[in-house]
Amino acid sequence: MTSISSAPTTGTSAIPDQLKSIWISNGLPEGFLSHLKLTGNQDAVVPSSFRLGLAAQISIGLAGLSAAYVHYLRTGIEQDITVDARHAVLSFHSEAWYTVDDAVPSGEIWDNIAGLYQTKEGGWVRIHTNFPHHRAGVLHVLNISETSDSRATKPDVARAILTWDGQALEEECAKRGMCVFKLRTFEEWERTEQGQALADTPVVDVRSVSEAPKRTFGNTNPSKRPLAGVKVLDLSRVLAGPVGARALAAHGAEVLLITSPNLPSLPLLDVETSLGKRTTQLDLKDKSAMDREKFRQLVKGTDVFLQAYRPGGIEARGFGVADVVNIKQENKDAESEGVVYASLRAWGWDGPWAGRRGFDSLVQTATGFNVDEGKAYQAFLKSHGNESEWTPRPLPMQALDHAAGYFLTFGVNVALARMLTEGRSHEVRISLAAVGKWIRSLGRLEPEEAFGPHIPPFPKRTWPLDEEIGRLSVGWTERWGKDLSNKAALGEPLRRRRMTALRQAAVFSVTPAREGVLEEEEGDWGAPMRLDADDAVWLR
Repeated sequence: MTSISSAPTTGTSAIPDQLKSIWISNGLPEGFLSHLKLTGNQDAVVPSSFRLGLAAQISIGLAGLSAAYVHYLRTGIEQDITVDARHAVLSFHSEAWYTVDDAVPSGEIWDNIAGLYQTKEGGWVRIHTNFPHHRAGVLHVLNISETSDSRATKPDVARAILTWDGQALEEECAKRGMCVFKLRTFEEWERTEQGQALADTPVVDVRSVSEAPKRTFGNTNPSKRPLAGVKVLDLSRVLAGPVGARALAAHGAEVLLITSPNLPSLPLLDVETSLGKRTTQLDLKDKSAMDREKFRQLVKGTDVFLQAYRPGGIEARGFGVADVVNIKQENKDAESEGVVYASLRAWGWDGPWAGRRGFDSLVQTATGFNVDEGKAYQAFLKSHGNESEWTPRPLPMQALDHAAGYFLTFGVNVALARMLTEGRSHEVRISLAAVGKWIRSLGRLEPEEAFGPHIPPFPKRTWPLDEEIGRLSVGWTERWGKDLSNKAALGEPLRRRRMTALRQAAVFSVTPAREGVLEEEEGDWGAPMRLDADDAVWLR
């Protein structure tokens, strides 16, 4: 494990080798790294034996610095990017810190039966049931019936899972497309076919997929925002994809979030991860010819196609990588031919699990994080005279999701830089499993250094805001969207809700993030706060 005794607590840190290697391996100039300023002690910011502060600073730093590099290619303007360790790691839990109309939103993000359960052989499995169809599918496998008046409970599920072998339950749920995974040690994970398939997978994979002319991204003056004039289609939910697209919007891109009216939403997450985006809903099923044509026209106009649905889901609708490249090539304007196709998966593109669904908590469980974090915490308690039994322990936030989101942003920016200088269309591949492997490669902290009294706790979710969260937050106002004309025509009162949310942790010295309440020249800017705020059209 890593000692933090020599880590600086103030001032600017040297660029970590782990960051430098990702930057250089993606063809970006080493000299530009001098514009990145990392402040604070990366290893004394959150209670975990994994170096999550360093992971947050690196991933957010790469996302911000790559946007600054795109800005430099477009304008010749150089600027510095500063990322504070504590701000960065709090951003890895940004969904916890927002408020609406001077209140912390009520409700639970996690389903009441989601979580870890013991199996009959003494092992553990984690089930993910936040979406209703996933809940129903898992309960069906467990032979548990429920009605609207009699919902299944954790004890019900615990009793049922105790009759299953963990491996057998994982395999049975995989056959049915459900989200249940066995708890493994890291060594057990590495011995699986899937672990071996991902052994050499880079954390960020950007590859050329077709020829196309160089791009300029329209006539928009990019001096104010690095990604001004760049159009992004965001087809993602929970949590990495939305985080990545939100960062692109903060860097100036026009991001249009597309969701289906037929799929369940998670409004407690959606309201925060959609900040700075426009939102609309389309039904891409075969019977919805009108919506499919609207979407096809949006694809023709987009520069970035970002999707994070289950493997094969978007391809089955006719919008895989080759499909989108072909649609873009139908444009008569050569300037708009190229495209960036960015995808997120849980388990990568190779190996027997490549087609499986997955979420951050499941990847943590299956790849050894929960086992090792639990052992480190047990060792810490034992050193203080507490002989507690070992139990699995999750990371203190959805760190894989958030890191993957910022790596998506970085990958997109790498591809945009290549389009500016070389042309072609590019594919970006990010997987939660590869991100987890990378976080583990950063090293570990000794138990006392990971969980000792010098580690600041997470701030409380409260209104008025905790003082630290208040300093790092910005106020937002709900966007009018298409409702402005509708309400005016009906004579309804015009009222906009207000939000506070954590600021972007990457601070630009010349082009500040596009967030919060801005000048009128930004147009109808703000927080959409709903998934159908806008019409399915590009503004420019």
